[in-house]
Amino acid sequence: MSQSEDFALASHDLDFYYGEVQALKKINLEIPQHRITALIGPSGCGKSTFLRCFNRMNDMIEGVRVEGRVLVEDEDIYAPGVNLELLRKRVGMVFQKSNPFPMSIRENVNYGPRMGGVRGRDRLDEIVERSLKQADLWVEVKDRLDGSALDLSGGQQQRLCIARTLANQPGILLLDEPASALDPISTAKIEETLLQLKENYTILIVTHNLQQAARVADHTAFFMLGELVEFSDTTTMFTNPNEKITEEYITGRFG
Repeated sequence: MSQSEDFALASHDLDFYYGEVQALKKINLEIPQHRITALIGPSGCGKSTFLRCFNRMNDMIEGVRVEGRVLVEDEDIYAPGVNLELLRKRVGMVFQKSNPFPMSIRENVNYGPRMGGVRGRDRLDEIVERSLKQADLWVEVKDRLDGSALDLSGGQQQRLCIARTLANQPGILLLDEPASALDPISTAKIEETLLQLKENYTILIVTHNLQQAARVADHTAFFMLGELVEFSDTTTMFTNPNEKITEEYITGRFG
């Protein structure tokens, strides 16, 4: 089986710099397709930087430098001529803080497809319904699609942001601590949504919540001071880690 069939994302000898500061050091990691992979580690360890390498969101920061290779479905996305707009459609991103647009629920979801040239009310309505169902939000909002997205609860807003991302039909979802600002009930709803989505999407999630990683992730990568310390299936990581420092982090001795 080829790598493209096995892995949706990969980094080979990835070094990343913010100016003179090296944030990632020789990261070699392959992210399995149609699985949830969690990135864990203390604040400032490089996990969010690593996540953002896969849709080149770090490019927006002045003075950054990337060495090594970053692959999305076998394509080197730092090669010359890569279309960033198309890349970010293929690799959707959900941020820590929900950021719905100040418009209706319907307009939030169909914004991306409309910008991409999709026309016709029926087609757009199909996309809105499909995306909201995938984000497990349809039942809660189907009778208020023309109401303001800003009137939704925090957890609903975050699921709306997931739906807005899914409307562009990415194959890959990047999530940077998507539940860190939410209450336990909303967090559980987000986790349930992710578990449903992994059948059709590759999901890479940064989380500080170790219980969350244990609940939802098939594989877990532990980062420390810009280095990948350990990567394995989640059960092994949490019950029998290879490295002492991993065990110390997971058992709460630091972090």
